[in-house]
Amino acid sequence: MKMNISQLDKYWFYWIVQFSRDNALNQAAKRVSATGDGHYYVYLSVALLFFHPNGQYFFNLVLGSFVVEFPLYLLLKNSIRRHRPCHALVGFESGFEPSDKFSLPSGHTAGAFVLASVVELVFPALAPIAFAWACFVGSSRIALGVHYPLDIIAGAGLGMGSVLLVEQLMF
Repeated sequence: MKMNISQLDKYWFYWIVQFSRDNALNQAAKRVSATGDGHYYVYLSVALLFFHPNGQYFFNLVLGSFVVEFPLYLLLKNSIRRHRPCHALVGFESGFEPSDKFSLPSGHTAGAFVLASVVELVFPALAPIAFAWACFVGSSRIALGVHYPLDIIAGAGLGMGSVLLVEQLMF
């Protein structure tokens, strides 16, 4: 059976979601997803700015990367206007209400990959942990029923690409 990219995206969405239907896993997905909320990036960046010798570099990269990533994220999300699976798939109930109605790209994932990419540049030894966390943030968004897998891939690319661009321009 030959599937187009949209069908494949929905197939992988349902495949991932089936594992999160357990209440404990759903609660874990909510907690992991919450670690991708933007205010934590501010806290970490400001703390490093004051308490670590590489804090200024980290802070500048995070700030510059979000100055690039966030407007692109808004432009893409509001231009593409792909409806979230929790709103688009008939009969699917997520039990989690996102802050807006469009899904592509995933903002939580983009932000997590901005942070992971900056960690890779400033603290390379911590990169595997940072990228694993970013992948968990993205996966949690699928498990919660608010993103398709391609939304996550697009968010990861947007986040990493923003950091690469800023790093080339600033340093």
